[in-house]
Amino acid sequence: MNDFYYRKLKVYHQALDVVTRVYRLTKQFPQQEAFALTNQLQRAAISVPSNIAEGMGRFSIKERIHFLEIANGSLLETMCQLEIAQQLGYISKDQFTEEEKFISETAGMLIGLRKTLEIKNNHKPGE
Repeated sequence: MNDFYYRKLKVYHQALDVVTRVYRLTKQFPQQEAFALTNQLQRAAISVPSNIAEGMGRFSIKERIHFLEIANGSLLETMCQLEIAQQLGYISKDQFTEEEKFISETAGMLIGLRKTLEIKNNHKPGE
């Protein structure tokens, strides 16, 4: 299974951790949220590593960057929904702050990978 390059990326594993953390948090949400905020939050979180993997499967650097941008958007969507959960009292302020820090770190990693790919895409042979 060495063909799956995305598995070598630290940001991919960090994104998987975001999913795990979101699933653990949503276990404490009220049952009436099962098909609303819980589902939406889980889907947004799952989208992050999924888009990293899909992007790294593309041959074009431009397409890879595009999927990293989608992953970043999903990460911010996850953050927004966690904020809503905190305001509704489904998670504590401390839990929210902990997740905010983790998600911010993950976003920084995504931005770093994006910048690396942009540099690679803009590099011209012989420079």
